[in-house]
Amino acid sequence: MEAERKSLALDLRIDTSPMPRLLRALTVITALAFAGTLALGLRVAGTDIQQGEIQRIFYIHMPSFFGAFTAFGLTVIGGVIYLARKNEAWDRIALAGVEVGLAFSLINLLTGSIWARPIWNTWWTWDPRLTSAAIMCLTYAAYLMLRAGIDDPGKRRAFMSVYGILAFVTVLITLFIIRIVPETIHPVIVGASPQNAQGGFEATSGVVIALLPSLLLWLTLLPITLIWHRVRLEARIEALNRLKLQALSE
Repeated sequence: MEAERKSLALDLRIDTSPMPRLLRALTVITALAFAGTLALGLRVAGTDIQQGEIQRIFYIHMPSFFGAFTAFGLTVIGGVIYLARKNEAWDRIALAGVEVGLAFSLINLLTGSIWARPIWNTWWTWDPRLTSAAIMCLTYAAYLMLRAGIDDPGKRRAFMSVYGILAFVTVLITLFIIRIVPETIHPVIVGASPQNAQGGFEATSGVVIALLPSLLLWLTLLPITLIWHRVRLEARIEALNRLKLQALSE
């Protein structure tokens, strides 16, 4: 059976090798860490003295944005290196970064909307931070739409590399807009601001213990593991598409 599988992989020129041990280990560690951070947010952190239980969504809402920051940052790195070296592997990393980053951004928007309903009495408001986050999501959704509409592989990779680099501006705007536009009602968690005059975290017990592991997880393990899986999948999809074209031309 193993010999037949290797023979088939050779004939089809598709990588059917098993998952690398490091990726397998990262996947297990990431899953356990995700469960652990959820437990910290739900059980270890105290109930917020002002907002109550709904504040616990914060331990996903805030880290998910920074996970998107990491993923979109890898898109920039992938785009720059692809333009310099024309190596298809870096284009796959850029694409995977957009897909994972967009998923994290949507999680950020969704959890923010759920949080806003009992606190602000509305699902959505055109606050500068919320508006910039929505524009960021639409910008990267447009990346995927434009990419699907370009048939020539070389032009597609080059154009989308430039697009992915420039799109990161929307991420930076979303990150800093609450300090640029003081009229925002969105709270600044770290540091002094009109919404947080004293700076720092609220007095709720266990916030730092629950938040820091979640931030580390979403900044590093979670985006890297998902992007690695997506890159492997994209490599197989590209190989399969080449085989389809070859079969049609014969």
